Amino acid sequence: MKTFRNISPIGAVLLLAFTFATASAGDLKEKKKIDQQEYITIKGKVVDAENGTALVFASVAVKESNVAIITNIDGEFVLKIGEPVAGKNLEFTFLGYKNKLVPVSELRDNGYKNVIQLESAPIPIKEIVVKPLDPNDIVAKAIHSISKNYESVPNLMTAFYRETIRKNRTYVSIGEAVVEIFKAPYDTDIRFDGTRIYKGRKSSDVQKMDTVLFKLQGGPVSVLALDIAKNTESILTKESMEFYNYKLATVIEIDNKPHYVIDFIQKPSVDMPLFMGTLYIEMESFAITEAEFGFNLANKDQAASIFIRKKPLGMEVTPEIATYRTKYREQNGKWYFAYSRAEVKFKVDWKKKLFNTYYTTMSEIAVTDRTDQEVIKFAGKDKVKYTDVFSEKVSSFADQKFWGDYNVIEPDQSIESAIRKLSRKVKFSDREDFNK
Repeated sequence: MKTFRNISPIGAVLLLAFTFATASAGDLKEKKKIDQQEYITIKGKVVDAENGTALVFASVAVKESNVAIITNIDGEFVLKIGEPVAGKNLEFTFLGYKNKLVPVSELRDNGYKNVIQLESAPIPIKEIVVKPLDPNDIVAKAIHSISKNYESVPNLMTAFYRETIRKNRTYVSIGEAVVEIFKAPYDTDIRFDGTRIYKGRKSSDVQKMDTVLFKLQGGPVSVLALDIAKNTESILTKESMEFYNYKLATVIEIDNKPHYVIDFIQKPSVDMPLFMGTLYIEMESFAITEAEFGFNLANKDQAASIFIRKKPLGMEVTPEIATYRTKYREQNGKWYFAYSRAEVKFKVDWKKKLFNTYYTTMSEIAVTDRTDQEVIKFAGKDKVKYTDVFSEKVSSFADQKFWGDYNVIEPDQSIESAIRKLSRKVKFSDREDFNK
């Protein structure tokens, strides 16, 4: 861990460019519209049973299937499922809460009146400590168990991707897409995943950017790099453990399974900016099932060199916050990548301006379906590259039925308002655009 190159897959998950040019839409090619199967739509909200607080990023999945989605910051979700699975149950899960199964038949045609209450799941004291536990040993076992706990065959995943850019408190760019992911096995040296955009749309208000156009590079392929069980170099290797201090914070229950909660932070003697955060490690299998972490921004100059690709003269850009979240889902004894989110806040200071401007970028991706049958690796020309700008590859927002039966993350109320506001400045497409 002697160069910044080692941490770039995760540390620079949001690469930014500042330029005076105007963004132009990428070339779009229409695909033939796929016949849509009949499906039902279930809407609802997941809350704490005791106080009614919305549970943010809770998992909503069709039991015994690969169909799933994540709640938004208001705890709300919309899930579209085909009729063949309409007779099954929905499973609601959230960190530190008991799982809940609800028959699909009880939730149909009920709008947002479906309020799912989850009860907290504290772990009894007798289950926490039987003998002294060394957090370093727990993390080492988790690293050693990666090849056993995660998929050994390639998967093809369908996912929903969204990215937003806010200038101070105002949304100035919103983009989203259905993407396909080639997920390579975890137990081989050839571990490179691939992502391609199937269908996407955007809305942006360039005028509110002043003279600066804020570009977000990498799109879905960058936030996919937050799969730390695969991209282990910065955090989850025996070598990288030498640069961190670990602490066993507590034990909690996730998906009805007890988990170690391990906090980690880089050692004071390490000069290179690394990470700090929390790992959730399942006690029996030592699988890492969730991770919440942030980038150490104490050294502003070094951090800026990682995040900022290009900026105009006379502008100082300083990263203020960089936080990340990753979740996995278990099926048949294996853990699969399910969700990741990255949020980075920047302070922009012009030498000749009195006030600072703050830009906040958010990218998230949620896997909504997957298969391990007849999986073929994507051609290089189809894949999204780290240097690509997502907003230049998709068209403006189309009609309300744009997504059809694809599962997407329900927009937050603030984003819905932003879309309505921005739509007055964007010419909406009358057709559905598909990306290659």
